[in-house]
Amino acid sequence: MPRHGNGFGGFPAEAFRFYEQLGAENTKAFWTQHKHEYDQFVKAPFEALAASVAGEFGPLHVFRPNRDIRFSNDKTPYKTHCGAVTEGEGGEAYYLQISSSGLMVASGYYGFAADQLERYRGAVDSKAGHELDRLLDSYRGQHFEVGGSVLKSAPRGFPKDHPLVHLLRHKGVYVSKSFAVAKWVHTPKALERIVTTWRATAPLHKWLNRNVGPSTQPPDEW
Repeated sequence: MPRHGNGFGGFPAEAFRFYEQLGAENTKAFWTQHKHEYDQFVKAPFEALAASVAGEFGPLHVFRPNRDIRFSNDKTPYKTHCGAVTEGEGGEAYYLQISSSGLMVASGYYGFAADQLERYRGAVDSKAGHELDRLLDSYRGQHFEVGGSVLKSAPRGFPKDHPLVHLLRHKGVYVSKSFAVAKWVHTPKALERIVTTWRATAPLHKWLNRNVGPSTQPPDEW
């Protein structure tokens, strides 16, 4: 089993307090005044975590804190969470997010590119689809949530009464666990909780990598 570095000591309480305050005052003035808190309590721990997991999961990319408000009715300038993602060799993503409510650890294919979507639907429409259905049920039994945006009805070319229409409607498939802020979050124990959750998603990755595989198109942001 790969060894992890010991530089990551968890996410301090100040990180969650920062996002609680940002949620109440999401302004450039607040950000400018408190940016040092973001750098010290959010960005620095993410960088330490990235160094700790790189050997097993690859380099984490931390998403920018600014929101893209060009086409949004919500003009608040900053995200009220911080997320980071890395991609495995088969194309699966490993994602971590912190916000005022705690941690969210996820993995899978957040959004299928056009070529992936075609392969995914073909696989679901075969015996492999029932395998995926059982697999996702097993994750629900382990207190994971199954995510991925979905169509309102069956995609074109598939009957509405297809036995796996609930899977055909997916435009991405991933599983996630959410953790409330607790004492362990602020300690090195957070590292093992994160990587254990990611490791548990290996069976889903095996199915996705075998039946869908990576795309040359850039991924969406979580």
